[in-house]
Amino acid sequence: MSEEIFISVDVETSGPIPGEFSLLSIGACAVDRPEQRFECLLKPITDQADPKALEVSGLSLEILQHTGLEPVQAMERFESWVGQMAGETGTPVFVGFNAPFDWSFVNYYFHRFLRHNPFGFTALDIKAYYMGSAGTSWEATRSSKMREQLGAALEGDHDPLNDALAQAELFRLARAKR
Repeated sequence: MSEEIFISVDVETSGPIPGEFSLLSIGACAVDRPEQRFECLLKPITDQADPKALEVSGLSLEILQHTGLEPVQAMERFESWVGQMAGETGTPVFVGFNAPFDWSFVNYYFHRFLRHNPFGFTALDIKAYYMGSAGTSWEATRSSKMREQLGAALEGDHDPLNDALAQAELFRLARAKR
């Protein structure tokens, strides 16, 4: 059996659903080796945006049109990094805080631009993992409550790399409690 390589991933987007809205930035780190990091900004694929999403991320569609990577380049780079983290025999496992949201964009972009997803169908949600392992309510899976319960030092700030690092810490601490 191959070793599972947990990779914490966070994204910022221009809205709630892929296709109609754009993936704007990706941050990732290896959960057990957080010094191994990935980040990139992407050119938008549509001009649709929810102003609240842009306000939260601080990103601009206009600026990203000039400074972001073409989506195919971004996904190729991300795939290469994921492959480096997994190595020849590892199985990369996507880990996210509210993974369904981040996964939907990452999966869509990998399939749209590369025709495959190096994570396959492996997406693990930290909130659901914590709820099940701690025997707690869904309300108790808010990041602030989890940080307090687990003694986490890092806090997210809507920068995808910082958020990926904070998520990785929460997941490491939750796994250590099992």
